[in-house]
Amino acid sequence: MSTPAIRALTAAGIPFTERAYEHDPRVASFGLEAAEALGVEPDRVFKTLVAEVDGRLVVGIVPVTTKLDLKALAAAVGGRKAAMADPELAQKRTGYVVGGISPIGQKNRHDTVLDESAELWESVFVSGGRRGLDLELAPADLLSVTGGAVADIAR
Repeated sequence: MSTPAIRALTAAGIPFTERAYEHDPRVASFGLEAAEALGVEPDRVFKTLVAEVDGRLVVGIVPVTTKLDLKALAAAVGGRKAAMADPELAQKRTGYVVGGISPIGQKNRHDTVLDESAELWESVFVSGGRRGLDLELAPADLLSVTGGAVADIAR
């Protein structure tokens, strides 16, 4: 089943691999579940988090083994103050459900920052736009399709 993320990558001609797995609704950590189900290093699986920086939404993409450093995210986009966005607002503005928010193909375009650790890998995994679906692609291609920047935003 196609998602906006898959359609965006296909339209852009960016190579990627769909990696589906059986999602357990009882699991609280979607990213760690994905890493285990897909048999990949957890540091290669990245979660997409939506924050509010000085009143605008910004997307931070960090390894599932880390936390988003809100201060560093704000600095990366020239802001001063950041807080996690309200989940309902994040869902409305991205077009995805929490736990399945992809950084790719969002309903509204947002400033996007990818943690610099992604550059250590030939490919990384991000949500494909629904729980139980990850997309594997090169970090440079992820930056290209999202118009993102790289910064040290994970702790």
